Amino acid sequence: MYLSVRDMETRKVHFDLAFLPGEIDFLDQTLRQSSALKVAGSAELLGTTHEIRVTGRLAVRMSADCDRCLEEAAYPLEQDFDLFYRPAPLDGAEEERELEEGAAQLGSYEGGGLELKEILCEQVLLALPMQRVCRPDCKGICPVCGQNRNQVQCDCRARPADSRWAALKNWE
Repeated sequence: MYLSVRDMETRKVHFDLAFLPGEIDFLDQTLRQSSALKVAGSAELLGTTHEIRVTGRLAVRMSADCDRCLEEAAYPLEQDFDLFYRPAPLDGAEEERELEEGAAQLGSYEGGGLELKEILCEQVLLALPMQRVCRPDCKGICPVCGQNRNQVQCDCRARPADSRWAALKNWE
């Protein structure tokens, strides 16, 4: 759905949509959408500055491989968002500019509006944890035999360090 500035000039634009898995590209090949992404909210133009405010609530179930054991881990997300966007500068200059206080909290848009799918993609990626684990006490994979330590209690011992590097231990 495209949130058009032209539409918002006359009225607040409301949306209540569901995006099926595969409709939004999350740019992360290890991340999978397990349920429909449901979103409801509105977009409105703020005054004559053409700043846009997008508010709403999203709910989705995502899944990814656990960073420790590589088993599938589920991440149910449900959150509100309240975002502000201002038009990108028209001068085309890519020079450095000092940000006004609070400007770091603003996004920018080019053209006649915003694509809702891009907003949702960004919000989902920001809501996910940096380290994706199946559970907080995940034991991971054994570095010797490669088995999942959550499922198998292996008796492997760490291999001794390569003797070619022994001289570096005493180096100061």
